[in-house]
Amino acid sequence: MATSRAALRYLESRKNLTGSACGLLGLVLTFTEVAGPYWPVVVCGLYGAGALIAPPERPALPEFPDPSAQLEAVRADFERLGGYLADVELPTAAAERLTALTDLLGALLAPGWVAEVLAADPEGVHAVSRTVRQDIPEAVDAFVRTRWWHRMAPGQEAPESPLERQLTLLHEEAERLAAGLREIEARRQESHTRYLEDRGGGLSA
Repeated sequence: MATSRAALRYLESRKNLTGSACGLLGLVLTFTEVAGPYWPVVVCGLYGAGALIAPPERPALPEFPDPSAQLEAVRADFERLGGYLADVELPTAAAERLTALTDLLGALLAPGWVAEVLAADPEGVHAVSRTVRQDIPEAVDAFVRTRWWHRMAPGQEAPESPLERQLTLLHEEAERLAAGLREIEARRQESHTRYLEDRGGGLSA
């Protein structure tokens, strides 16, 4: 079966098609009596030469999801994260910081032109994906586990303090990402202004 597929691939390959075209030329030379009695050698030689000069087969590139599809997957995971967070009881301060963070992430992921700008930034998509899929779940789960130990053996640092710090850092990171996306739009606006100015200058000349 594998041999049959390999043979079929070769029959459809550039090498065979080019070699066959050159071999056909050899047959034409034979019928016009140019090749003479050595026509089998001419035909085989032309076929071999054609197969050698044919461009090599190029394997098809692997298909990866485009940035928009990646962002759609992150959006779905963000919704699942919201369901998880709804079942976790957090202290007021930590809950407020988490809400601020998830509100900002939700605004970045919401379908629309903002998400389109984000989708065009692979590093930004990666950063949001990491925050949604790794950083927030890890921070909250670590708090839940540490809180149990703190209740069993009080006297250590309150577990909400590290959680609040982690959520603050994540929010600052998300704000930097949002600022970067805003800068992209600002540069786009400036570029369009310069284009219009240059176009106007050309018309006035």
